[in-house]
Amino acid sequence: MSDTIPITPAGFRALRERYELLFTTERPRLVETISWAAGNGDRSENGDYIYGRKRLREVDRELSHLSRRMKAVTIVDPAQQANRSRAWFGATVTIVDEDARERTVTLVGEDEADATAGRISWRSPLARALRGAAVGDVRNVT
Repeated sequence: MSDTIPITPAGFRALRERYELLFTTERPRLVETISWAAGNGDRSENGDYIYGRKRLREVDRELSHLSRRMKAVTIVDPAQQANRSRAWFGATVTIVDEDARERTVTLVGEDEADATAGRISWRSPLARALRGAAVGDVRNVT
């Protein structure tokens, strides 16, 4: 799995929903605003036109990124993992530090990582240390 870019089904769904929102709602609204602003005359001092063009470039850039990302990822369903006794992609793990503080994390793809929600990237240092760990294993993370 080191050469693939894994993502959970929920993560892929979120990417697709973001793409569809931008493509079907945000972009057409911006094009309409830019068209309206262009019809108002002088474009050099037209804030709606200038901001609209800038925002349209940002949206197009994000659409391009999302499109490339959706083509590059491999959907891995954690529920279909054969070996559930060890921590692999999609596993939810409770870790305890040397001060006996517990923390629960889920190993997910890079696109869906959110440390505040307890979802850490599969390629993060902590996740790399946890890969393959079983209940009771001791792992050191620098």
